[in-house]
Amino acid sequence: MATPTLDKVDDAKPAAVPSPYITVTFRIRRFNPEISAEAEWQDFQIEIDPKERVLDGLHKIKWETDGTLTFRRSCAHGICGSDAMRINGKNRLACKTLIKDINPEKPITIEAIKGLTVLKDLVVDMDPFFQAYRDVMPFLITKGNEPTRERLQTAEERERFDDTTKCILCAACTSSCPVFWNDGQYFGPAAIVNAHRFIFDSRDEAGEQRLEILNDKDGVWRCRTTFNCTDACPRGIEVTKAIQEVKRALITRRF
Repeated sequence: MATPTLDKVDDAKPAAVPSPYITVTFRIRRFNPEISAEAEWQDFQIEIDPKERVLDGLHKIKWETDGTLTFRRSCAHGICGSDAMRINGKNRLACKTLIKDINPEKPITIEAIKGLTVLKDLVVDMDPFFQAYRDVMPFLITKGNEPTRERLQTAEERERFDDTTKCILCAACTSSCPVFWNDGQYFGPAAIVNAHRFIFDSRDEAGEQRLEILNDKDGVWRCRTTFNCTDACPRGIEVTKAIQEVKRALITRRF
């Protein structure tokens, strides 16, 4: 009679799953006017999945390492535009920039956008930016009585200004402009883009007023067509093209 035997138990351990995390250095330009009048660079090393975003890394630093780190953010999905900053020397939205796309083997440099006064760390004073935006009257202006039905326009008429409706007022374009760096009185690309959106809207009746505002010495003629603004726009707006179209409208008064 055969002696029963137990099946041999395989004691081999399952292969270790490689960690998705890598060590990344965030080099952040810090500024706190209550401590010093000078800004300084500070390095933070964090463990993070390279498929995560720069904003996730900033959250990790603020929540786990240094709660004094200051930056703006809101929706975290590239819609609110509040987390624009210079990342590796380029204006970007932190919530749309993946770690793996910016060479995490080297320190990732992060600083506030240029041309606007830094209040603390990565936060700048946005008041001059929004004042320029308000000055171009970024709203529909019509005459006569309020209509009893919606104001209609053709698909072609809507297409005329479709590109400039995408602006999220992140200031990435304006703060990438060398003219704005040198003279904060310049309206800047974002204000002109938002003026364009209404100048070319067939329902609006204040195009001439906006053109006169932008015909000022601090208006569209200050643009030097460097395309920095177009390159910086996280929404892919052809900013330089829009500025040139406003210039053309000023010359021809056709819009």
